[in-house]
Amino acid sequence: MHDIFAASAPKIEMDEVKLDEQISQLKKNIVLVGMMGSGKSTVGRTLAKHLEVPFLDSDIEIMQASNMTISEIFERFGEVFFREKETLIIRRLLKHEKPGVIATGGGVFLSPENRRSISKRGISLFLNVKFDILWRRVCTKNTRPLLNSSDPFDTFQRLYRERTPIYRTADLMVLEDEEIEIDSVVEQVITVLSAHPDVLIVK
Repeated sequence: MHDIFAASAPKIEMDEVKLDEQISQLKKNIVLVGMMGSGKSTVGRTLAKHLEVPFLDSDIEIMQASNMTISEIFERFGEVFFREKETLIIRRLLKHEKPGVIATGGGVFLSPENRRSISKRGISLFLNVKFDILWRRVCTKNTRPLLNSSDPFDTFQRLYRERTPIYRTADLMVLEDEEIEIDSVVEQVITVLSAHPDVLIVK
């Protein structure tokens, strides 16, 4: 599949920030958005560790609150029910007592209500990962309820085309057009964030 979204992503020219640099202050919630398989949870956890701030994951919060997996919630109650609970969770996470890193499920940013909530209490960052990389990461897993179809590749391709234009409305973006180490992705994220002193100050 020709990845028109990744190919058109702009290059950001700025000084690279290394992970061993001192991070002085995070002023807003960083909300990671993007497709399933883009590494929001993994990148978010590593990012939060380096910034020494809380890490919150909307999918984990939903599973803990319901005592069910995401697949079980979809199967028993349907996607509409799940999206309603997801919105409630996002509101709560955004009101955490101190700014942190929030990893979201792939459908969170599709909701205009969620986008408004994120805009009020944080800054959204799109992990824009090339389609082929995403597919390699998700095709062998059976934990993605939206891919439980007769043709998972076709379903994933459709979701990618439908969702990516919405993700691209996020405040910031980091492009991953090849497989790289998590620390390298996190360095890119910090570099992008450090260009916005209203969000992150790096000494």
